[in-house]
Order: sequence, then structure tokens, then C-alpha cells
Amino acid sequence: MKQKKPKLKLTVGAFFYNIMNQVENDDFDPVNYQETIKSPIIKSIGTSENAESTTVNSSGIDYDTVDQSSSIELEVEVVAFDPTDLAKLRAEKVDAKGLVLSGRSATRPYFAVGVPVIKKDGVVRYTWYPKCKLVSNTDESKTSEESFSEQNETLSIRAYAFNETKDFKTYVDTEMDIAPEGLTEDKFFAKPILTPQDLAIALGEAPLPEV
Repeated sequence: MKQKKPKLKLTVGAFFYNIMNQVENDDFDPVNYQETIKSPIIKSIGTSENAESTTVNSSGIDYDTVDQSSSIELEVEVVAFDPTDLAKLRAEKVDAKGLVLSGRSATRPYFAVGVPVIKKDGVVRYTWYPKCKLVSNTDESKTSEESFSEQNETLSIRAYAFNETKDFKTYVDTEMDIAPEGLTEDKFFAKPILTPQDLAIALGEAPLPEV
């Protein structure tokens, strides 16, 4: 009998995000990623899949079950968030003097979300959600008291399938039997990773694509 003792999670790392330049027809194209932002703001993050199972019946029996996922919901509690980037994610209009016009119907941009989870003994799980949109955000403010109390915000983010095979995320877990040598947080989160080729480029094992 083989025994396994998985590593315990210790903490969540920084919040990485990369906002796409918007294009016509709300198309998703990885060439439109901008610069990746690293922000040490996460208190907690939870994910849940929007999935359904359909049972196919034939000849009086359950012939097969088809499982389908439509998106992944991310609930991210943060201590703060850059207001300029939040306005971009909400597709708000900001004029030349900094007046923000908010609430109108507008197409929100896609952005990539990256999260490292640090485990015991230096093990890390690096994850990218390459195709996301901000669904909503909560912002609660309270009066100050004698002792400081956190006034955190929650970002509700929806991750969509980013390729033809309907994948929602990419990740590398250095605890797995197969894990690349030399991978660091800076390398993995330098830009969104959608393909094995992207990972090879991040590791310096493949040349950068021609522009």
C-alpha cells in the first residue's frame, strides 16, 4: 500500500492581473494583454464552478452522463484595490479632470487573474485564469474607532473558457510528480500563460514569438 501526505497550504500570495486592450466585438485575443500588475492585497480567495451534469437515457438505462462547465466564479477579498484599474475593470468613463461617470451600460474588458498559493516546505501552486471579467465589487466604509479595523472589499470575478477545448485555467503545482525545474513566481506571472509554448518561453526554453 502506498501512502501520500499532501503538503498543507500556508498562505495565498499576491494578486496578479493583466487588463486587455478592448477590441471590436468584445473579442478575446491574447496579443491584447498589457503589462502584468502585482499587488499584495489578497485576504482570501474562493472559487466555484458553474457546472451541470446531464444524464442520457436509452433502452431503459442510463447510457452516459455528460458534464459541462460554463464558467468559474472567483470571490476575492482584498484589503484595497487600485482605483484607476478598478474603474477600467468596471468600464467607467473617466474625463480629463478625473471625474468618473459610473453606472452606464458598457462592455467590461477581459483581464487575466493570477494567484500563487504557498504550501509547506517551499511548494507552490501557480495559477492563471486567462479570460476573466469583473462581475461586481462590494465597498463598505465605516467610521473610525479607537482601534483600527479592516474595511475590506470583495471582487466577484467570472472566469470563462479561453480556448477551443474549453479550458478555464492553467496552473503548475510544484508538488506534482512532474513539475518544471527553475520555475519562479516572477517567471510564471510575467505574462498570462495559456499554452505549453507560453510556459516554455517563461522558462527560457523557447524563443519569443516574432511580432
